[in-house]
Amino acid sequence: MEFKKKLLALVAVSSLSVSMVACSGTNKPEAETPSANNNAQSPAAAGEAGALSPEAGAKLVIWESKDERVFTDEIAKLFTEKYNIPVQIDEIAPTDQVTRLTNDGPAGVGADVVVFPHDHLGRAASAQLILPNDSFAEETKKNNTDNAIQAVTFNNTLYGFPRAAETYALYYNKELVKEAPKSFEDVVAFSKTFTNKDKNKFGIMWETGNTYFNYPFIASTGGYLFGKNGTDKTDIGLNSEGAIAGMKVYSSLREILPVKSGDINPDIKRGLFTAGDVAMDINGPWELAGYKKALGDKLGIAPIPTIGGKPAVSFSGVKAWYVNSFSKYPNAAKLFAKFASSKEAQLLLHKKVGAIPTNKEAQEDPQIKNDPIMSGFVAQFKNSQPMPSIPEMDSVWNPLDSALTEVWNNGKDPKEALDTAATRLKELISSGKKQ
Repeated sequence: MEFKKKLLALVAVSSLSVSMVACSGTNKPEAETPSANNNAQSPAAAGEAGALSPEAGAKLVIWESKDERVFTDEIAKLFTEKYNIPVQIDEIAPTDQVTRLTNDGPAGVGADVVVFPHDHLGRAASAQLILPNDSFAEETKKNNTDNAIQAVTFNNTLYGFPRAAETYALYYNKELVKEAPKSFEDVVAFSKTFTNKDKNKFGIMWETGNTYFNYPFIASTGGYLFGKNGTDKTDIGLNSEGAIAGMKVYSSLREILPVKSGDINPDIKRGLFTAGDVAMDINGPWELAGYKKALGDKLGIAPIPTIGGKPAVSFSGVKAWYVNSFSKYPNAAKLFAKFASSKEAQLLLHKKVGAIPTNKEAQEDPQIKNDPIMSGFVAQFKNSQPMPSIPEMDSVWNPLDSALTEVWNNGKDPKEALDTAATRLKELISSGKKQ
């Protein structure tokens, strides 16, 4: 409990940074096979970890991003104080870590604990590069949201220790929009009074040709990708009745945003929103720092408006800790992953880099709940679905981007466009191609 108090104290005094956004230098002994059974234990520091104790002489290497190292330096120091286990942190971008671990893991020089977005999980688990989260599975499932648990689970096995979430939401200018719209019907009504194409003014703008931002028009009304949990490559779902219904709503919105999809990009949208010429923008937390600087107290964030009377279901990503299956110290590594993904750790991560917590108690903490900006993202995350992590997801983007462009720019029938996209996706999956 003393360490929990210390961690909470650090959370209370940390400075908030709204920037959202590691090859091991040690000569570790060679490890030819995964070390899940390397269980030489010391009696120290079992405590809150239950029966699991770190191996005698354990020392850990952690891979972390440059941007979020400010958090991991702090959490590693606390972990070392509690467990007397030295921790070395090496900077490797999370999106590069699975590729790096593919070679470094079997060679015995990979980090003991890695962190990466959940859409890399399928590749890591299929290659047996990471160990299941077994010792703390029930606690992890109890403490984190269901969609976070789904994100870090592959083939019905829990692997990750969730630490942060990411999704997009509705940014709005409070000076122009007095109250965040609840539905897209509200968006349409407002936009009809605000939009003036000749003056380059629009009630709302988003990247209309980008599958990532338009998934709500697939999923909110009953469409899906790859079955119930995003893991069945034979169940496309892209041209289901629900997806077609949502795409019809999408098509109707050309009336209030009469701009070709190719003419909407992040730079254009950013400039119009910060200048007050776009009242609402569907975007992610990576824009938060710039938008807050430009709009100050005029900036609001809310869940994406309902679509067809249903909550808007966005794509979400979950960043989590994973334990290298070739680690010499798997127990110590699991203890670190648990320690660095706790409620207190997630609140510290939020304070340091503005991350969205996945821990249910952290989401209800006043630090999050009383922050109107962060609570808007949390509310949308609760309505989100993890982006499928199976390799076949790589084949989705091109066919669906093309369908969106055909519907938006050329007025193509939504059913016809989605049928074409689904057929193309099946062909790509069968051939093993991405596009």
